[in-house]
Amino acid sequence: MFSFQIEARDGLARAGSIVTPHGVIKTPTFSVVGTYGFVRFIPPDMLRAIGAQVMLSNGYHLFRRSDEMFDGGGLGAVSGWGGPTITDSGGFQAMSLGSGIGKVVSMDSRDIGQMKTAAPVENRLANVTDEGVTFANPIDGRLDLFTPEVSIETQFKIGADITMAFDELTSIGDSYEYNIIALERTERWADRSLAHMRLLHSQHPEQPYQALYGVLQGAHYRDLRESTARVLGDMDFDGYGLGGAFEKHQLGDILTWTNTTLPETRPRHLLGLSRPDDIFVGVVNGIDTFDCVAPTREARHGRLYTPDGYIDIMKHAFVDNPAAIDPDCDCPTCFSFEGGYISTGLLRRLLKSHNQAERRLGYAFTSVHNVRFILRLMEQIRASLVEGSFTEFRSEWLKRYLGNNFDSGK
Repeated sequence: MFSFQIEARDGLARAGSIVTPHGVIKTPTFSVVGTYGFVRFIPPDMLRAIGAQVMLSNGYHLFRRSDEMFDGGGLGAVSGWGGPTITDSGGFQAMSLGSGIGKVVSMDSRDIGQMKTAAPVENRLANVTDEGVTFANPIDGRLDLFTPEVSIETQFKIGADITMAFDELTSIGDSYEYNIIALERTERWADRSLAHMRLLHSQHPEQPYQALYGVLQGAHYRDLRESTARVLGDMDFDGYGLGGAFEKHQLGDILTWTNTTLPETRPRHLLGLSRPDDIFVGVVNGIDTFDCVAPTREARHGRLYTPDGYIDIMKHAFVDNPAAIDPDCDCPTCFSFEGGYISTGLLRRLLKSHNQAERRLGYAFTSVHNVRFILRLMEQIRASLVEGSFTEFRSEWLKRYLGNNFDSGK
């Protein structure tokens, strides 16, 4: 079945365990993202070796493979991962292919300006009605209507341990008035998602239990965030996914409004964020699991994580640089039991190579490093919560990572 137990607390922050049919997830932790059922350039055995506990895949992108995955024993079996899995509902694509199409989806203040105007309706590949979202295939023009029932049935067939209710993610360019409409629609879709998952459970009692999380939207509006937390908190969800498009500085307030209202006995997942400072904001405000494509996507572009902030090895300064990414890192790229490591200079050459095999090797080395960096941080956060030293650990870690941008009052 599915259960959640809190083992240690520090204010809203907590360490716990989520029990799923495919294993126990020790929280807080980061879910690696395998959009299409696999993590690019990191095979399942390497994921396990670097400490990954759970993989998130995208229900919308796996829609056409869902029957095949059901027949093959589900996502964990088909992917070779075997451990706990999560699927997203397709709600993100309602925005990224709809009002946010052609825009950079980002919390970075440098990108916010271009997001504040919604895309013209005629340019969108996703159009929302109360029934669901109609997606237009950009290749063949075929139309697919994604309803809450279609989304839940797709995720059920994929076989994830944790699924997400269908929701409408609004963009920063959407007005307060539209956010009210979208939120009311998301709450109705939450009810339909619950009803359809119950039906599927009753029709397939032989299948392992699949948990369903309600997804909370509401942009950066306190009244909307608190009201939807009350509405969804009264529904029979196994946990909650917290989503939304907003500016980075608003994250802490949004999570406080939401998580002081939601039932504390159910797990909470923060959708789409993995910057270390955002992870700390999430943990402080009661988030248990995180996911984001950024660690692997940035790795492929040479943006690598260190305790002193990120480095960009594509810059000229790293030509023939003999240093490791991080001498204290325990990932296979930075450390081996033979004492060797892959230098930043060599990594740069691989990423810039005209040889595809060499580039793919570089992608593998850098992706493993970034993912392990985030997973190791989550392990350290969890240990500090269990030991009762989270506040001190957070302060010291962020002081080094943020340098002069560190604010001890936050």
